[in-house]
Amino acid sequence: MADENSFNLFIREQARKLRENDRPPKSREESEVRRKKLREQMHTAMGPFPDKPCELQPRLLGTLERDGYRIEKLIFQSRPDMWVTASAYLPTLKEGQKVPAVLVVHGHWPWARRDPVVQARCLGLVKLGFFVLAVDAFGAGERYTKPARGTYHGALYGSTLWPTGHTLLGMQVYDNRRAVDYLLSRKEVNGKLGITGASGGGNQSMYAGALDDRFAAVLPVCSVGNYQAYLRAACCVCEVLPGALKFTEEGDVLGLVAPRALLVMNATRDAIQFSPAEAEKSVSRAKEIFKLHDAEAKVRHVVFDSGHDYNRAMREAMYGWMTLHLKGEGKGEPIAEPEHTVEKPEDLACFPNPDDRPKGFLTLPLFATKVGRELVAAADKLMPTHPEMWEATANGMRAELDVVLGGVKQDAIPLDVKLTAVGPRTKDGRSEGLLYFKSEAESPLLTRMQHQGADKDINAHVWVIHLDGAAEAEKHPIAGRVKEGGQWLLTPSLRLVGPMSPKSDGIAGAPDHTSAEHGVWIGRPLIGQWVTDVVGMAKGLVARLDKKRVFLVGIGPGALVALGAAGLSPDIFTTVVLIDSPSTLVTDAPFVGGTHMGVLAPGLLKVGDVAHLAGLAAPRRLVIAGGVSPQGKKLAQKELEDAFKFTTGVYKAMRAADQLTITADPDWKKIEF
Repeated sequence: MADENSFNLFIREQARKLRENDRPPKSREESEVRRKKLREQMHTAMGPFPDKPCELQPRLLGTLERDGYRIEKLIFQSRPDMWVTASAYLPTLKEGQKVPAVLVVHGHWPWARRDPVVQARCLGLVKLGFFVLAVDAFGAGERYTKPARGTYHGALYGSTLWPTGHTLLGMQVYDNRRAVDYLLSRKEVNGKLGITGASGGGNQSMYAGALDDRFAAVLPVCSVGNYQAYLRAACCVCEVLPGALKFTEEGDVLGLVAPRALLVMNATRDAIQFSPAEAEKSVSRAKEIFKLHDAEAKVRHVVFDSGHDYNRAMREAMYGWMTLHLKGEGKGEPIAEPEHTVEKPEDLACFPNPDDRPKGFLTLPLFATKVGRELVAAADKLMPTHPEMWEATANGMRAELDVVLGGVKQDAIPLDVKLTAVGPRTKDGRSEGLLYFKSEAESPLLTRMQHQGADKDINAHVWVIHLDGAAEAEKHPIAGRVKEGGQWLLTPSLRLVGPMSPKSDGIAGAPDHTSAEHGVWIGRPLIGQWVTDVVGMAKGLVARLDKKRVFLVGIGPGALVALGAAGLSPDIFTTVVLIDSPSTLVTDAPFVGGTHMGVLAPGLLKVGDVAHLAGLAAPRRLVIAGGVSPQGKKLAQKELEDAFKFTTGVYKAMRAADQLTITADPDWKKIEF
């Protein structure tokens, strides 16, 4: 059976193959061609940016006067109704004096931009004469749904964006771009800019520097490593660049900073994905690119004997680097940190009462809902009026779906199948056996076969998909109904499902968090891999059958896998049954704990919502037996019918309305196979 180790080896081997032919550019001209292409690929992977920037509409909400500097509490608008909460640190200046500015982006510290660890570098910089702007990342700090100490914008909260085609990383990159717009609007800033942050903030620093030439100095801390090293650990959703390993490695991203100044800091006791050894691979690659631009002196890698941090020694190294490259002073050596006293986090709050945030203030789930509804409205316009219209639309949707799921049609080849001897019929007339399929990961996938009833020519096989494993599938009443009806019941164990799910996979309510991220890194979302398993196993078995009907049942989130498999393989599955299916991927609140991140494929809503995907089953028999909201609420009959109104329209257009059943309270005994 496919286990955690075989899956990890498969993912890493896929990544290695994707990047095995990498080499640095041979000339500055080649480097510039690559730069343009890589930036385009990164922007596509991050999700869409607005065609035109909105008005910043900055608002000053309060000021703290201190000796030699002041702190402004302010907000500005990065997108319509998307307000960035920020703190500006201004040194005391003479009339008309202008100074360089540094954008400070936080990582996963409890108080976000207001955390003492983040404040420390802001205070050190302002006392050294820099204008400093610290911002809350999207979904963090005062931009969380209910702001509090220690809130987390990753896992199911951050991946709520994925189906819309947006990413938390892309939202941060655009916010930071608008932060630069704000800095350049300040009369105190001379136009020379730097950016720095640690951990997730270090990632933001790297991507901002790679994509925005207005930064003269870029300084990521405890964040640079190697994309392939991410496949050996867990990380935050804010650090995931979907499909990145299909087109680049981190060294080339760092190289986009050339010929501007880049200082990379790592710590000896950090996690493997941020370790000095992995970072050195990327920095070495970047140095080759800096060399082509005659800028070898502008890239440096420094390692500290430390854990994951942005400590005083790191800050002092940063001060020296910023002073050299933004002020033209010194040689880039560490500068002693001025004494300072951090503020109480609550004193830096833009909104001590979150209810005072501007009307229409977009939190992460509300933004995802806004975009999701726009995508659903566009998909609804595809409602057909006749069969030919839907057939053309469905073909286009299938092509898009295949891309979103990572290339199922290419990977779902008929899997080799071996059948163990079917055991002797038991006293109650039951027969059992096991099917062994050789997966693309070179490890076996098991499917249990069960049949109960009199000996006869069984002409139907019913596959039941449950993302908590085959044992859970067999507990459902539908399994008993299948066996009693005289069909073969097949309950497959998909990769990383049930007993084979990694014990350390779950984070913040998402049971498959880390594996889901790893799949996205290589452009193979888990739902696409599960669909590949289902289609490949079905093809392998059908090839050995003679005119057997194949039914597909998906339970809970397994219903989305069933829809993907049925939608991409209309020639295999003759009937589809969805049991307690998610009714939509659009939600104004985070997905309920226990939701599989693996089904939230980036860009899935660009193909369609659940009801649109269900339309791909037409004109085959489709039973929708119950449905739930993204927060796990069971839908009543009218709610369920409303949720699948598009599906109903498709079946009517296909003149197959009698082949669709929608029932919120199914009678399992009446479901025919």
